[in-house]
Amino acid sequence: MKLPSLFLKICSVLLSTQILFAQQLTQTLENSLFWKIEGKELKEPSYLFGTIHLIPASDYFLPDGIIQAITDSRKVFMEIDVDQMNDLGAMMTLMDKIVMNNDTSLTDLVNKDEYQLLQSYFEKIGLPLSMFERIKPMFLSAMAGVDGNPFALKDGSSKSYELELAEIARTHNKEIDGLESLEFQISIFDSIPYNVQAKMLLDAVSSAEKGTEEMKSMIQSYKNQDLNALNQTVSSEDQHLNPYLEMMLYNRNKNWIPIMKLEMAKGSNFFAVGAGHLGGDKGVIHLLKNEGYKVSPIKQKP
Repeated sequence: MKLPSLFLKICSVLLSTQILFAQQLTQTLENSLFWKIEGKELKEPSYLFGTIHLIPASDYFLPDGIIQAITDSRKVFMEIDVDQMNDLGAMMTLMDKIVMNNDTSLTDLVNKDEYQLLQSYFEKIGLPLSMFERIKPMFLSAMAGVDGNPFALKDGSSKSYELELAEIARTHNKEIDGLESLEFQISIFDSIPYNVQAKMLLDAVSSAEKGTEEMKSMIQSYKNQDLNALNQTVSSEDQHLNPYLEMMLYNRNKNWIPIMKLEMAKGSNFFAVGAGHLGGDKGVIHLLKNEGYKVSPIKQKP
């Protein structure tokens, strides 16, 4: 697997089904993944698009107007600058950060039966678990993929909205930037205890083994552009992730708002973040409205 693909999948764990259900809505939002940001003395509108980080290629789509919005924007922002993942030197530096500290191994975190389950799963997908004994469990969760295929991006069975949007941006000679760094995203993993990460890994593998009906439902909600349904998705990982939602989701939303405000004051920008960040009282749409901006869905053609 190429390093950029691997690290994109690693980052996608932060915004997978484990997070999409997290925010509760007091007000329902219109069905739309694509929003326009206006008002508050902005000279030009900016745009906000909710992504799903990995999706089966057969389900991939772009709402009407996305390419034009990118064309009209001065910069394209995603959660991280995807071009950073093409820097081999930077990637090699970060490789050290995916190993557990203090010689901790996966066998220290799971019992014999659980280890056998993991070993069987990873061997089946062509990744001998013995090679990853000391890798942080949440990174291994990323390898489970949307369909149990860690090579889904490489073989074309899945697509990444970030990589597709980055390619569109490059085609139109638009600068690509990130709302946060890859180093910061990786640091979030370090704030979650290894035993909790191991439980998440077991849940991810169990879901992959069962065929992930929940993932299929989430993808359908995404295709319906139904943020309300996405926010109400129920996941078995909830119990493990709940204590960390403030750090993994809400604080990141708040951190992005000052950056967005500064950049929007300079001109039109296109922001693409995980759809799970948009809705809810602590979501990006509500936070922008609280700052005095008009945030409205962009209607799709019949």
